[in-house]
Formats: sequence, C-alpha cells, structure tokens
Amino acid sequence: MSDPATDAEPSAQVTEKPLQILCRDCLSYGVLKSGKTTATPPKRCPKCKSSRIKAHPELFSLSMAHMDCDAFYASVEKRDNPDLADKPVIIGGGQRGVVSTACYVARIRGVRSAMPMFQALKLCPDAVVIKPRMDAYAEVSRQVRAMMDALTPDVEPLSLDEAFMDLSGTQRLHGAPPAVMLAGLVKRMKDELGITGSIGLSHNKFLAKVASDLDKPRGFSVIGAAETADFLHDKPVRLIWGIGPSAQTALDKAGIRTFADLLRWDLTELNSRFGSMGDRLWHLARGKDRRKVSANAPVKSISKETTFNADTLDPEILDGHLWRLAEQVSDRAKAKQMAGRVVTLKLKRANHTNLTRRQSLRDPTQIADAIYRCARSLLDQVPKTEGPYRLIGCGISDLVPETQADITTDLLDPQAAQRAKAERATDALRKRYGTGVIKKGRSLR
Repeated sequence: MSDPATDAEPSAQVTEKPLQILCRDCLSYGVLKSGKTTATPPKRCPKCKSSRIKAHPELFSLSMAHMDCDAFYASVEKRDNPDLADKPVIIGGGQRGVVSTACYVARIRGVRSAMPMFQALKLCPDAVVIKPRMDAYAEVSRQVRAMMDALTPDVEPLSLDEAFMDLSGTQRLHGAPPAVMLAGLVKRMKDELGITGSIGLSHNKFLAKVASDLDKPRGFSVIGAAETADFLHDKPVRLIWGIGPSAQTALDKAGIRTFADLLRWDLTELNSRFGSMGDRLWHLARGKDRRKVSANAPVKSISKETTFNADTLDPEILDGHLWRLAEQVSDRAKAKQMAGRVVTLKLKRANHTNLTRRQSLRDPTQIADAIYRCARSLLDQVPKTEGPYRLIGCGISDLVPETQADITTDLLDPQAAQRAKAERATDALRKRYGTGVIKKGRSLR
C-alpha cells in the first residue's frame, strides 16, 4: 500500500509493533508509519478506496493458513443458475435425508449442515432443495486446488472445499508476504470461478482453522502469536477440532468448558483423565500445535452411504442400495488407485442409533463385486430385530496401493477371479461410452 500514513487518525488502539496493512481488493500493502505507539488504519484504501482493509501487527510474518470455501456446494449451484442468487438453497437428499450444506440465506433461517431435511424445511419451507452434483463440485475443487498449488507445495486438503496451506519461505518466490498471496487467492476464486472463500491466518494449524470461522463469509481473520493466550482464554473448548458430543460430555463432567478451565489442569492430570487426548488438550490450551501441513496425507478410508425415503427392512431394497454403494466405493478406490483390506457395513436404525460391522479380507480389494459380497454377508448376519433402517452405508479401510489388490485366488470362490475380470472389462466400456452403458440387474432394485 502506498504510504497509508496520510490517511491515519489517532486511536486508543495500542500496538507493540507497527500495524501492517493490506487491501483485500487491490492487494496493495504496507506498514502504517507513525512516530507514536497509537495508530489506526485508514478506513479506506488510499489506492482503490475499498473499505476491505486488513490490519494487524503480525500480518506479514504469519504463514500458516486455512482456506474454507463459503457454502461451497450451494455457491456452485448459485453460480451455475443465477435465478437462485437471492433464494434459500439447500443441498441434500429428499424428505428423509440430511442437509449437506445450505447457502447463507437459508442459514439465517436456522438451517445447518447435517440437519434432517424435514427439520430444515420446517425452518425454511420456501427453500430450493437440490440433490448434490458431486462431479461439478469436484471439478471446481480441482480448480481451487490448482490455485493453491501455485502458491505453495504444502497444501493439505481436508475435503473438497477446505485445506491447510503452509506458505513459509514463499515470500522470496512471490515477492509478497503470504497474507497478500492469500488475499489474491480468494480474489481469483471469486473472479475466475465465481465462488468465495474465507481465510484464517495464524502461527499453527489449530489457530488457522479457528480463525477461518470467525468472519464468514468472505472473511480474512488473523490470530497472532502475541494475542493467542488472551484470545483463547474465555473461548469454549468446543472450538477444538474433533471435540464431538461424547468428548464434550466427558469434558463437562470434569468441569472443563473453556480454555481457562483447561489451563487449571496439569499435563499428568489430563493424561490420567483423558488418555491420549490429554496431551493434545494441554498443548492446545496454550495455543500450541506442532502438527505440520502434510501435502500427502494418506486417505484412511473410502465410504458411501444413502438415506431412505422411508425406514425399511425390505431385503431387495437393502440389497439394491448395497450394490450401488459398493460400485461407488469401488469407483472411488480405482480412481485413487487404492484398495482396502477391511470392508465396513453401516446401518442407522429408525431411532438414529448406528450399527456397524466390519470384516477383514484375505487380500485388499477394489472390486465392487468383492466389496458387495462381503458387505452383504455382514448384512445377513444382522438380526432382523435390529431394523428397520433409515440409512445404509458401506466402505473400505486399511488402504494400500492397488498393486497389492486381489493377488491370491480364493479357493472357496473359484469364480471370483472371473467376475473381477468381467468387472475390469465393464470398467473399460463405462470409461469409453459412459457410466450408464452397462448396469447389473440388482442395481435397478
């Protein structure tokens, strides 16, 4: 930013370091020059007159970031259909499904991700409900990932719409601090892809992810090292990523609701009470996170699930869905060139409680037929009294490279190799002529 000092006015804000200032629209940046210890940034950028000014004493020295697209699925749908621009949009299944995501218009009405669809429609009856178009979202995600890769090789995706980035040492390469490059990233996303994102910038992964949620949508939040302790002190421990309902209940029983509560426990006490989670809690309470951005973090499992329109115990309906899910898991495994040693069956009862069964295979597999047969065997072992079910899912885990898949012959099922060969031939036809060129009869159930 060309000398912003001329626009500065006195303020009661005291800083130990000069304020570093960035315009998020024109990307001009600089340091607020002042002979005093009190200063405030200009209300508008001297260069482009934008009010989207970011100022922080550590803005240009921080390099750990978390980028989270804003209502990603809904944003893609609104981009592709401008008629939806001002309407509440919910991405998800039918009446018995759940909300995958909702645009901010719907969120104002109280709609949230993972909310049952019937509840979401009570809150927002005029919502436009759209079934997910995963291919479209995956393509936009690929384009966003390419933009992030252009900034740093250290990108750790968490899902299609969010990722960690470590921009340490990139200033010499790009000729600008990481904060400027991050502002440029979300500007490119808006200009070229028609979607928006929010940035969290800090000195470790934990705080970067916390920061990205502070000012959505189109946010750019910073948590510096000097302010970490004060920032965390009265915040609820549910800010910690991975603290689910059961962990929250355990913490509540121990009287731990805020980070200040956590600070009263020493490391030995936390380890004794919470096991392996204790060490993590002790460090995060002090704003410490030693995890590095892992650009090649391994995929741990591949799974798919579906929610029924009505609870069911019908074996043909369950079988048809199980085959389709096995095909989808297989397709994803083949795309990732992975295979799994463990097959998992998931069922959700009418009262929303889950039932899970797993079985280890002799060889890792990525063959839909093998995944289906194992999952079907697990389903057959579940007593009928456990149903009816509102959801079924299957997946594979303990993943290995596909070169280790389906090596030995199953003497108890001599036709398995022939079915696998037929499936590979089917894959080739689907790749050439489209996914609908061949369908098994069971997939039509």
